[in-house]
Amino acid sequence: MNERSRAMILMAVTALIWSSGGLAIKLVDINPMAITGFRSMLAALTLGVLFRRRLHFCFSPIQWGAAMGYAGLLITNVVATKLTTSANAILLAYTAPVYVAMLAPWLLKEKTRRSDWVFISVTVGGMTLFFLDKLSPSGLWGNIIAIGTGFSYAIFTLCMRAQKDASPVESVIMGHVITALCGLPFMFDAMPDFESWTGLIYLGIFQQGISLALYTWAIKRLGALEAILIMMLEPIFNPLFVAIGYGELPGLWAVIGGLVVMGAVTLRGAMGALRKA
Repeated sequence: MNERSRAMILMAVTALIWSSGGLAIKLVDINPMAITGFRSMLAALTLGVLFRRRLHFCFSPIQWGAAMGYAGLLITNVVATKLTTSANAILLAYTAPVYVAMLAPWLLKEKTRRSDWVFISVTVGGMTLFFLDKLSPSGLWGNIIAIGTGFSYAIFTLCMRAQKDASPVESVIMGHVITALCGLPFMFDAMPDFESWTGLIYLGIFQQGISLALYTWAIKRLGALEAILIMMLEPIFNPLFVAIGYGELPGLWAVIGGLVVMGAVTLRGAMGALRKA
């Protein structure tokens, strides 16, 4: 098996590990802020050990911006997954390219094409379909917070692009440390039981720690289009794992909205990769 084939397999494994996060979060029975605190503490330690010889923290404003964006992504994703369906939480997070397209002209001086505005309109239309389902008050807030996940993901992406020799590891570790500090006041309200500790260890060490090591190795050996298409496994399998392991099913309008959002995101990513090629 050549290096490119191994990279494709490892990228698919990474996407599947990331997609398991929704089910693991659902099964951990503690405060969502405590979940994200414990997960990030374990993830920061894991990444620090794995990349200890290659880390370079410059603590520039851009590196801090990427770290804050990543912390926002981690916190809002866990809270949204607890408050609304896992499908809604992950699919609304994938609206990040909308905010990137809107903010890139001001922050990065990158021109937004006319086709990007069509993409934005279609994606926003898909987002509105999520709110047509019959939602509980907590489900409504979960959807709103999940939109914040997409915005945080966009800030992280923009700040990473703004770094000339960007390495995601330093900003990700800083983001995990910030997240752990935010979750610290909630982490000792009630200690997790054995089942919850098992889920937290999996989320911190494997779902966030080891998976990133696989991702950073594989992304350097794949084209942009290949990486985009393989990572689409995450929003597909995330709600599937939750449906099988937790019995949670998204509403009809959320499914339709998710198909619209994922179709638009995939098409835009594929067109961008082909344009560069």
